[in-house]
This record gives sequence, C-alpha cells and structure tokens, in this order.
Amino acid sequence: MINAYMGYVLVAALLDIGANLCASKSEGFERRGWAVATIVLILSAFTALAQAVKGMDLAVAYATWGALGIVGTALLGQALLGHKLKPIGWAGIVVMILAVVLIKLG
Repeated sequence: MINAYMGYVLVAALLDIGANLCASKSEGFERRGWAVATIVLILSAFTALAQAVKGMDLAVAYATWGALGIVGTALLGQALLGHKLKPIGWAGIVVMILAVVLIKLG
C-alpha cells in the first residue's frame, strides 16, 4: 500500500520525468518555453520531494525518486523522442532498481 509520503515521491518522480523531457526539447535552454517548463517542473519535483522527507528517510525517498525518474525518462525518451539505450544501459537500470529495493529493505 502506498502511504501519503510515498505518494509525494511518486509525484516528484513524475514531475522530474516531465522536466527531463522538457529539458531535452529545450535544445540546451535555447527554446525558452521548454526551458521555463523544465525549471518549473524541477522546482515542483523538489517541492514534492521535500514533503516526502517529512515522513520517510531521505535516502529512501531520494533513491526511489531517482530510480523512478531514470526509468521513466528512459522509457518515455525512447517512446516519445526516439532515444535508445543499449542493453548495457538497461542492465544498469536493473541494477539501480535492485539497489533501491535493498535500500528500502535496510
């Protein structure tokens, strides 16, 4: 079951994924609309993460947020932007997910 604090982590991860996709579309922050969207989304993501750490350990919240953000960005980057990871990149993502599970168990 997801508690409210983990809900904040999930929201933070979704906002982070959006920020990453907008950053890619901003072309090095040259396209101002995408650049502003990137900044607003990442600030919103950190705000949600700050709420999450009120009720859970920072290490767990940050690791979960980071892992979800990386997985989501990789999947949506491939689906929406045509970005491709090599098999070794996907293997790294699996290792990262296992690391987050271990952190949560610890």
